[in-house]
Amino acid sequence: MRTDIVTKEFPPTIYGGAGVHVAELSRVLAPKLDLRVRAFGEPRPEDYHGAIVSSYAAPAEFDAANAAVQTMATDLLMLQDFAGADVIHSHTWYANFAGHLGSLLHHVPHVISAHSLEPLRPWKAEQLGGGYALSSWVESTAYHAADAIIAVSDGMRRDIERAYPTVDASKIHVVHNGVDTDTWQPDTATDVVESYGIDPKKPSVVFVGRITRQKGVRYLLQAARHLPPEVQLVLCAGAADTPELAAHVNSLITELKETREGVVVIEKMMPRHELIQILTNATVFACPSIYEPLGIVNLEAMACGTAVVASATGGIPEVVVDGETGYLVPLEQVQDGTGTPLNEEEFVSTFAAALNKALEDPERAAAMGAAGRQRAIEAFSWDAISDRTIEVYRAAQERFADRTSESK
Repeated sequence: MRTDIVTKEFPPTIYGGAGVHVAELSRVLAPKLDLRVRAFGEPRPEDYHGAIVSSYAAPAEFDAANAAVQTMATDLLMLQDFAGADVIHSHTWYANFAGHLGSLLHHVPHVISAHSLEPLRPWKAEQLGGGYALSSWVESTAYHAADAIIAVSDGMRRDIERAYPTVDASKIHVVHNGVDTDTWQPDTATDVVESYGIDPKKPSVVFVGRITRQKGVRYLLQAARHLPPEVQLVLCAGAADTPELAAHVNSLITELKETREGVVVIEKMMPRHELIQILTNATVFACPSIYEPLGIVNLEAMACGTAVVASATGGIPEVVVDGETGYLVPLEQVQDGTGTPLNEEEFVSTFAAALNKALEDPERAAAMGAAGRQRAIEAFSWDAISDRTIEVYRAAQERFADRTSESK
């Protein structure tokens, strides 16, 4: 079976969970089928663990266009290259346009992996302007036409059914994200930690993620005001979605630094080995997201043997076991697509209390971290995920065959 995976992110350019997912899935799928990867960006090595990789840069004629238009133009460059594929598998709306049109042009089934949903990220209008209407149209069109949709958690399945109630629920399959526990494993050395000004002898709370509304970093910064003075807050933060959001978060960081020491901000995409050491040495990992289909970053922290405190939203409760691998923080949200906490002050104080509960008992936190690693090993194997994904490909082929025979 020849499968063409379409993705915006692919090594060496990865900035989020969807990119991690595609890279790991491609690694384990390549030995099992004829895999072609079609990725956005400049030329990269054409062999990835046996997968054939092709790269597509945005056409120069669209340099001044809206970002969504640039995305769609890049997708169009791929269409002829799908010739000969048995299945097209797209990841995120950026790739859905290519997957949908490729399916129509070459008469093959289209499979979508749902890592996020545009209706549940309305703040993207701040970033894309009118392009958000385009991305929303692309996603909706592709989801309704696809022969199979892979939800990365049961929470994501429910979100798809809520956001797109007319999509046939029988074509939605739950296949969790995974983590490579051979790569993501504890590193108790302290050279990297110390190089960033983090004291390994003091307790620390670590956050990893982009500065985007869905990651809830502003709630963590407010919760940090309630932590003991000796606790360090380490923010491994990617670029902000907008200048306005960057300014708001930076103002919160400045205010926090005025009241406490030990606030460490690392504003770059860190090499994996450095991030692993920082996670390993953390007392607790914090995930205050208000929207998280699964949260690979929680799995990565667990694989490093670190307890997790996370908001109980989306697919997170399918990863973090409350009281066993960390603590889940209840989150009642406004049902308008924004995910805003109904009571922000209550969410912040409850999140702070959960962090303090973990910090007050470091031995218990360490035991939770050990349990989290064991859970990552046993429940989130990429090899099992690849087998389940191939089953979905076959289901999509059967559905496509039935659908096309009925139309004749």
